[in-house]
Parts: sequence; C-alpha cells; structure tokens
Amino acid sequence: MNQLGSEQNPLRVAIVGSGPSAFYATEALIKSGHTVRIDMIERLPAPFGLVRNGVAPDHPKLKQPILIYDKIARSPAFTFLGNVTVGHDIRVAELQSAYHAVIFACGAETDRKLGIAGEDLPGSYTATEFVGWYNGHPDYRDRVFDLSQEVAVIIGQGNVAADVCRILSKTVDELKHTDIAEHALAVLAESKIREVHVIGRRGPAQAKFTNKELRELGELADCGAVVDPADLCLNRESELELADKANFINANNVEIFKTWASRPASGKRRRCYFRFLESPVMLLGQSHLERLVLERNRLEGEPNRQVAKGTGQKRELSCGLLFRSVGYRGVPIPGVPFDERNGVFPNAEGRLLDNNKNVIPTLYVTGWIKRGPSGVIGTNRADSVATVNALLADLPKLDSAAPKAGAEALYPLLTSRGGRVVSYGNWLKIDAVEVERGKPKGKPREKLTTVEEMLAVVA
Repeated sequence: MNQLGSEQNPLRVAIVGSGPSAFYATEALIKSGHTVRIDMIERLPAPFGLVRNGVAPDHPKLKQPILIYDKIARSPAFTFLGNVTVGHDIRVAELQSAYHAVIFACGAETDRKLGIAGEDLPGSYTATEFVGWYNGHPDYRDRVFDLSQEVAVIIGQGNVAADVCRILSKTVDELKHTDIAEHALAVLAESKIREVHVIGRRGPAQAKFTNKELRELGELADCGAVVDPADLCLNRESELELADKANFINANNVEIFKTWASRPASGKRRRCYFRFLESPVMLLGQSHLERLVLERNRLEGEPNRQVAKGTGQKRELSCGLLFRSVGYRGVPIPGVPFDERNGVFPNAEGRLLDNNKNVIPTLYVTGWIKRGPSGVIGTNRADSVATVNALLADLPKLDSAAPKAGAEALYPLLTSRGGRVVSYGNWLKIDAVEVERGKPKGKPREKLTTVEEMLAVVA
C-alpha cells in the first residue's frame, strides 16, 4: 500500500474559501514535508477573501499579503477553482469522495444583529454590506445607501467601525486615487453627511480600535474628531485596566481621546463624535429611519471583565443613517453542522464536530468560521497551522486505500451542472484588466464588480 502523502499517493485536500486562513493552510500543507495536492474552492471568480473585499481602499499596505498568497497560488501543488459554491454547485459529500480531507476556511460572511425594534427600517444597514459596496464586492454592488442624510450613526467601536467612519468622513480627493469602487466614489461625492456618531456600549478604556486606525480619524482633511471631556472620567476598574501593561493599546486610545477632547474641531465641514456607555434600544421612523433611542450604561465587574448594564436613562438622537458593526458571524453550508449561537462551525482544535460533539472524520475548520471574528490578518497563520497539524496527526486514520481524484472528479460534475470554473490563470487575466482600467484614473485598479463582468474577461 502506498503511504498517504507520498508521490505515489499524494494527500489531496480541498480548501473551501480563499481568504487569509485558506492560503495559510495551503502554505502549511505545502511545507509539511508530505506530497500534497491542494484545490482551493471559492464561490467568487476572484480570490483573497477579505483582503480584497474587506480591507479599506485607503489602507493599501494591509493588502500586501496578497503578494504572499500569489506566490503560494503559483505552487505546482495548488489549483484554484473559482466561481464554485460548495453546498450549491458541489455537495460536501462529493468533496469527501474526491479528497482525503476538506478544510472549511469560509470566514464570517454576515453581521450580528442588534436585536432591537426598528433594526430593519430603511436607512439602517450592516457594516458588511457598506464595506462590500465600496470595495466592489459583487454581492453588494447594487446596494443603495442614502447619503442625503446629514447625521449618520455607527454602532460599534472596532476597526471595521473605524473604516466605515473614515470612508463616510473623507473627501473625494482623499479617496479618488485608491481602489475604491467607482460607483461608490460617485455616491460619496454627493454625500450630505455632516455628523458621524461612533457609539460604544462600554467606556473609552474598552474601545477596540487599534491605535493607528483611531489616530487616523483625527487627521482627516475636512472632518474633526470630537470627544466630550466628561466621558473621559474613568471608573476605578477602568483605570486599573489601563495600568496593566498588557492593555497598552487601550491606554494609548484613551490618550488619543484626551487629545481630541482638549482641542476644538473648528474649521472643518464634518464632525465625528465618539460616544461611550450608550446602547441602542430602538430605531424609530415611519417609512425611513428618523431617530435612534439610546440607553445610558454603567460598567459593572472586575477589571478586564467589565460589562455594560443599562441604567434606564434614555435619550433620542435624530439620524437618517445607521450602520451596525457589532461583530460578524458565519453562514451555514448545507451538509455541515452549524453552531447557531456563536455563528461558527463547531469544532475541537480544528476538527469538525457533529451535533453530538463527536469528531467528523476528514472535515476540518480554520479561520473565523472556526474561532469567530477575532484578530488581524496575520492571526490566521497560527490558527491555520494548528488546524493543519491536527489534520496531519490524523493521517493514519484517513482513507489511504486508493489515490483520490481531487479536482479531476469535480470538473465533470460542475460541467454537467452548467458551472464555469475560473482557474488561477483566469484570475490573473481579470487582475490584469482591473489594473489596466485603473491606470487612466491614477488608481491601483478599477475593480470589476459583477461576476458577469469577470466571466466575460475569461470567456
């Protein structure tokens, strides 16, 4: 019998998704010392997940990992199958038949809800759809955002909230030479927004911004950052948190807030207000969002474990636009167990679990769909390595009786179902067209924003 992972019997792994965790899992498999064949399956014709579709266009350095992913993708052990949706175009059971193992690296594709009345009023949106819209994601290309309103609210105080705030607050001149989608730039150019309120349920010491992203919001050309000095009077537990050297990022954030509180924000057309210890309890309006009801909170608990508790004190804020940015959750795939409460695929150290918490052989999980939406892009490397190590430890248990067919078994099925598979070579053609489209505008690229446009390039 040929040993699994040998040249005679390569370890064939399907990876579902093509973001950072997917590429880091691919890298770990290639470096494992085994002979491997990795087929990456992505529902869009374009790879790279949130690095392409989630990183803000005015942060091009954060997209540099794509250079690493491109090198990984050029390995002879790698095949890209774009424009293929697992659970629709191909079934999970069919992947199990064609591969020794399947790794789900499909991320957290949707937002958590606030769970309050009026949340679905026109004018109330998710951060995901807005980020996807200005990044040219095909799923959100046709979204319509009413920027004729003067007051916008962002619920949440993490880096995605900072991205949304920055895009709403920047001038067109600050954005026009980025890879922001042209349709979004045209709408932002006509924006009437004058105030953006960034609201957190806890205090300034617990805000989840990273220092760089927060500092940027005080350096915009035509938008001033505003903090009420009274909000910076911290309780004893928060002061103890900031005294802990492990919380240096939070301590730096508070210093940034203090700087803004001590200076006037005059001379700028827009204002960005940072508000703390408030939770949304209701959205009001007739046919469109008109007002947000907020409840004042107090912090309870030990340092580093403080939670926000409502005080019953409420106030209204007039606004016509709201984005919720309170975390992400995964989306179920037919044939895969799903933890509805936490929005992830249930797993133990990357091994997928069934509803009785038993390990399902050959199925693995990595990235946000494994652990929830935490960390930065690089955090996914260690996470993916851990999942691959679990897979490699299971090699003796995997089916090694006969070589698996891998992608060669999928192509006939996809063709018979009318699918059009986009290869990595096809993607490089799409990439070249986007870059060429951007040159006359002084942009790094002008993205193709529909699947149809992308497929037309490779037809």
